[in-house]
Amino acid sequence: MRSDMGLLSIVVPALDEAAIIADTLQALAPLRARGAEIIVVDAGSSDGTAALARPFADRVIAGPRNRGAAMNAGAALCIGDVFLFLHADTTLPERADHLIAAALALRLSHRRGGRVWGRFDLRIAGQHPLLALVALMISWRSRLTGIATGDQAIFVTRKAFWSIGGFPDLPLMEDIALSRKLKRLSRPSCIAAPAVTSGRRWDYHGLWHTIALMWRLRLAYYLGVEPARLALAYGRIPPSPAQRSARP
Repeated sequence: MRSDMGLLSIVVPALDEAAIIADTLQALAPLRARGAEIIVVDAGSSDGTAALARPFADRVIAGPRNRGAAMNAGAALCIGDVFLFLHADTTLPERADHLIAAALALRLSHRRGGRVWGRFDLRIAGQHPLLALVALMISWRSRLTGIATGDQAIFVTRKAFWSIGGFPDLPLMEDIALSRKLKRLSRPSCIAAPAVTSGRRWDYHGLWHTIALMWRLRLAYYLGVEPARLALAYGRIPPSPAQRSARP
């Protein structure tokens, strides 16, 4: 979107997302038609994700499996004045570009009182009826603490992002580490319209197991456990039957 906010650049990290990447990027078509730039960073997918992404993105590049480093690689190529980091299993609300411009109050500097970053409230699309409550609690916690998760589609001005050195080079908890650094510049702008993220991890592992795991990992991170060890505990979700059938 070109406005007083300037150009919006969207960075999408992806790994083996052939089943969903085209739908995710096609949902961004209205933003792209209004001038938004889309960069996909493929972390070595073996299922053809990169090829499926190319028709719907401005650039598709190869990147490391470390998500923090992958998003930095995408950001390094962005020409926009505002960066938005979008997980491949997350979709934005309608007119997200206009919502971001309003949330930043068109202040693209570190002037007193200006907001230089933000995130969306969250909705989790999954089978368990309590996922709506989980998403509400995540959104409330984020408003209280000023810490955002990657599923909430973090956006930040170019100047602010590079002034703190971008994402830490972490395979997990990179979103929390980034939020903690950005909080020194301003509180986040919290957009009430929700980003919708997939509940596939919650569906696969179960609601209570996933809640316990995430809190355990978060506590361990705050206690100083190396993120690389936490990433092993977090693991990856085996592909669903739909994902397996989508592979070439």
